[in-house]
Amino acid sequence: MQHTILIIDDEKDIRTALTGILEDEDYQVLTAESGADGIECARQESPDLILLDIWMPGMDGLETLGRLKKLFPHVTVIMISGHGTIETAVRATKLGAFDFIEKPLSLEKVLISVANALKLQELKVENAELKRSVSAESELVGESPVINAIREQIRRVAPTSAPALINGENGSGKELIACSIHCNSPRRERPFVAVRCSAIPEELIESELFGHEKGAFVGATSHKKGSIDHADGGTLFLDEIGELPPGTQGKILRFIQDHSFERVGGTRRLTADVRIVSATSRSLDKDIVSGTFSTDLYYQLSTILFKAPALRERMEDIGLLVQHFVFQFFRREGGDAKAFLPEALDKLQQYSWPGNLRELKNMVERLLIVSPGRVISAEDIPQLSGESAASPVKPGSSLSRSALRDAREDFEREFIIRKLEENDWNISRTADLIELERSNLHRKIKSYGIDVRRQS
Repeated sequence: MQHTILIIDDEKDIRTALTGILEDEDYQVLTAESGADGIECARQESPDLILLDIWMPGMDGLETLGRLKKLFPHVTVIMISGHGTIETAVRATKLGAFDFIEKPLSLEKVLISVANALKLQELKVENAELKRSVSAESELVGESPVINAIREQIRRVAPTSAPALINGENGSGKELIACSIHCNSPRRERPFVAVRCSAIPEELIESELFGHEKGAFVGATSHKKGSIDHADGGTLFLDEIGELPPGTQGKILRFIQDHSFERVGGTRRLTADVRIVSATSRSLDKDIVSGTFSTDLYYQLSTILFKAPALRERMEDIGLLVQHFVFQFFRREGGDAKAFLPEALDKLQQYSWPGNLRELKNMVERLLIVSPGRVISAEDIPQLSGESAASPVKPGSSLSRSALRDAREDFEREFIIRKLEENDWNISRTADLIELERSNLHRKIKSYGIDVRRQS
């Protein structure tokens, strides 16, 4: 893309010389001989960069700079002057100038400064686009009453730093709610750090959260910062908070109370400004009664309570969710877009979706990959176990041996997926739970085409 540069200088020779070298570098060049003319040109042409002389009759460069920044806050301006002083350079910088070049001009320095300014501008655009992309990924999709109620709750809660606890089934979008709280808060420019407590071994969870000092334990060969350090100024999301061991619960409680912590193996108290948002698919009330979860920590975490609705509670959102997942898929993978026909969406709405948003997203992506046409019809969607429209088998009905085998395999596949989801796709823990050798579970996962990599 050809960049447009505006030169504002009362000296014709300077305008001519700068125009020549910039056009040789394939820039499009505009010129103005006064501050007022330059402001009007910027208003009409929206240049990518402005080279602005400080000493001009009438409206000088500093006044022009101030007006330009008020009218066009994001415009990049490089100041040029034949009588520059440190005081003038400081004033120009405070007004928002990118650089300050003295006359007589070094043409090489001009080109370097222009290239650096435009590169920084491109990085700002890329950063803004990345933030928009992250915000879109964390968007709560749907117009059902329960989703609109959550949006309203987030609107009220996000501006504060109060801890929040999100309860909901696996795959119901708890992290989306947490990320939306962050993205709508004053902390949005700072990090959002997610820690999945159930996926980290008990002996390593404190190191993950608080960091450790060199030699703190076997394998700690160097100093390491923890998630709290990385989330400083932002939000720390603790998923499946109920999985934290009791000792770690006490340390998290203290951190919430006074924002201080110690690294594993350290003695120095450190501080960090972090908002805690946590989530659980368990009943913490029962864990409190059984003594496995701290009552005090629960009261601290649950200053604000959210309930992530199951997908079966918001079936009217399926059409918008499918559209959202299709958009995400083709933005990530490329290729020709596909569309779901209304009857296909109707069929998807007849299923209870025990895996919630995660299961729906996987189904949508599977259909986008395997369906040969540009549109996806009801016939493209496989029979889904648990569909309300499915007819029960009557006693005495005849079933072929292959149909019975298919039914058994369908049940086993759904059972494995559900248990993997309940254990956050941890294969070893799932194998122990269902009393199956880990190698056998791996073979079944492979034979049923269950993609565990997308879930990690």
